[in-house]
Amino acid sequence: MQHFPIFLAVDQRHIIVSGGGDAALAKIRLLLKTSARISVFSQTISPEIRSLASQVKLELVSRPFGPDDNADAVLFYAANEDHVEDLRVASLARQKGTLVNWVDNLDGSAFLTPAIVDRDPVTVAIGTEGAAPVLARAIKADLEQRLPRSLGILARIGKAFRTAADTLPLGRRRRDFWSDFYFRTGPRAFDESGEAGLADSLDALLDEFMDRPSDDGHVFFVGAGPGDPELLTLKARNILHNADVVIHDRLVSKEILELVRREALIIDAGKEGFGPSTDQADINALLVKHARQGAHVVRLKSGDPTMFGRLDEEVEAVVANTIGYTIVPGITSASAAVASIGQSLTKRGRNSSVRFVTGHDLKGYAEHDWRALAGPGQVAAFYMGKKAARFLQGRLLMHGAEPNTPVTVVANASRANQATLETRLSTIIADLENAHLSGPALILLGLAPRASEVIAEPTPTEEMAI
Repeated sequence: MQHFPIFLAVDQRHIIVSGGGDAALAKIRLLLKTSARISVFSQTISPEIRSLASQVKLELVSRPFGPDDNADAVLFYAANEDHVEDLRVASLARQKGTLVNWVDNLDGSAFLTPAIVDRDPVTVAIGTEGAAPVLARAIKADLEQRLPRSLGILARIGKAFRTAADTLPLGRRRRDFWSDFYFRTGPRAFDESGEAGLADSLDALLDEFMDRPSDDGHVFFVGAGPGDPELLTLKARNILHNADVVIHDRLVSKEILELVRREALIIDAGKEGFGPSTDQADINALLVKHARQGAHVVRLKSGDPTMFGRLDEEVEAVVANTIGYTIVPGITSASAAVASIGQSLTKRGRNSSVRFVTGHDLKGYAEHDWRALAGPGQVAAFYMGKKAARFLQGRLLMHGAEPNTPVTVVANASRANQATLETRLSTIIADLENAHLSGPALILLGLAPRASEVIAEPTPTEEMAI
């Protein structure tokens, strides 16, 4: 992030626009939504700008901006659409210590003007670091359709009522009160009685929430999926948005953690295979501790919580303390990995079953039916299997697996840094060492990328030549 988004106080403060053409007009129309004092400097001022000045308080100065001007301006727009003149006035403004926006010149600007959705006092600013203004406008258009026009009125009335609402306990109950007002009670009261009915609806709603008993804590065991935030379920997103405490695994991506409510307590309880980890008893204690305090606790697990996530131990700890819980499934990394190579985990005539095996439990590996896994056409997904690859290779070959059995290793499935290694059972160790894959990897036994299979198949012409 090269430009930090802020909301600047401009009430009765001075803003200067240097320029009198179309570029200046676009900025002036936006600035007139504020309560700032606006001055326009230009030798030539368009009729559209003069028309605006006749309707609102807008100072027009029919000369170029000079060194004696800009004594008190908080913002300055260089919008002359002339490089030499904009360079001159921008330099003068900077000498006065004023923040400068040079229109359509990213390098020459100290700040950028975002695309704005105006529901005063609710304002949504959309920026793209100057890289994609068209995208910003598209997002603005989408939000304009989604946000009701009454939202600004609701926010203004709610702001005046905030002191009264502070009598509610800080935390979930107060958040639920405002959520109810803005998204249920408020819009309904406005539709029925207009702005005049909002104050009464707030009073009645506050009485209702004051009489409510304290919330019980609850634990949500949520699958974060393989890493791509777009693969997170809608239910999981909603729960993260309302969470008080989030206790997450090491493999949960930072993009998904960005979706957590900013005020929530986020606790890293990561476990690293064959390395340092948070003790399971400590994780159980954290779940119970925060839920007993009335919090909505999210236990955020990579992939699906029911797949190699020690879910049962955590559920048992919660149940033993009479705490309610909900399990929200997620997409497991095997599904993401196999989709990325264009294959399926089962196929008619090849395999009617598939095995999911964790690479963390070598004792468990020893107890598998390796002869069945080594059979022709078998498919298995080995989770976190890089460090155990040599053991897997030895067991499979020992029990009769074909050395030429296809194997695909997918690291960081579904993420931007996903990497795929196509190999064979006989060469997997050397190929892994040469590939230098980083991050969590999943080994798909018995599957090669579909593109490779298509390339390997001889064309009809080749068959005829043979």
